[in-house]
Amino acid sequence: MKAQALTAPIFIIHPLLLKKGINLKVFLITTFILMLLSLVIYIFQVNFLTREVYLIGNYEKQIVQLTQENENLAIGFSKANSLTNLDYYLQNEKFEKVSQVKYIQIYKPVAQKTSSR
Repeated sequence: MKAQALTAPIFIIHPLLLKKGINLKVFLITTFILMLLSLVIYIFQVNFLTREVYLIGNYEKQIVQLTQENENLAIGFSKANSLTNLDYYLQNEKFEKVSQVKYIQIYKPVAQKTSSR
């Protein structure tokens, strides 16, 4: 038993092409050119896809680094604003404790109408 090919042999395609007035040589050259064009387009698409996958991976790494940096900055900010640092700052800056509060009393109105000339 012989195995049969899934595509039609060339001697079956040839009479069909001759009936329509298409030369077999022109058909084969056109087919070859289309195959080369498909190969070139495939190569460009694979190149584009590879570049995009690389960029996505690179951006994901940058996102992880920026997230870690953001967490470190948040921790540093909370440490800088803690009450222990505030007490240390107040002690080192030689502030004095207030013993008596004095207020300034103003007897004249603060806002006053001015006459327009």
